[in-house]
Amino acid sequence: MATIATSACWGLVVLTWIAGALYWGRGSQRSRQGRARPLWAIVLVVAVVVALRLSWHDVGRLTDHSKWIELPGLVLLLVSTAFTIWARIRLGRMWSASPNMLQAAHELRTDGPYAITRHPIYTGILGMVVGTVLLNGLGSTLAALLFSAVFLATRIPVEERLMTRTFPEEYGCYRKRVPLLVPGLRLHRREH
Repeated sequence: MATIATSACWGLVVLTWIAGALYWGRGSQRSRQGRARPLWAIVLVVAVVVALRLSWHDVGRLTDHSKWIELPGLVLLLVSTAFTIWARIRLGRMWSASPNMLQAAHELRTDGPYAITRHPIYTGILGMVVGTVLLNGLGSTLAALLFSAVFLATRIPVEERLMTRTFPEEYGCYRKRVPLLVPGLRLHRREH
């Protein structure tokens, strides 16, 4: 059951992305801002994958298939899949595969899932990965968890800078109102 649920959820997200690219991609114009993805992130991902492959027999022992771990994982995977798809559909033609690209006449989305977190697609993907790990076991999905952490750590700051530059006042107010990634999590910082 774990394999079927995992494949169905991730497959549905991939199909949503393909459909979105086909539907909203026609005639879109993009403007590149910022710089390219840092090379160190790509090197780090490759190093993690190589290290995991070399020590795979030890990593496999981290898998636990208890129902009290799998059931919350399944629920998290399903809810996160729905949240990810909702965020992608709501973003519509404003979505870009690159974190430093804007569509022509780009609009800042602050409603729907974007009123819950500033990066709801990433929140959903992170929830899907954690749900997948709980459902399928850490041993078999550790590489996906590590890759996701690196992926989010490199993309979110780029997008935050781009939105701050593009919508200085509006995004500043939005940042104060809506958490970065985890709904309900408020990290209180002193203003300088």
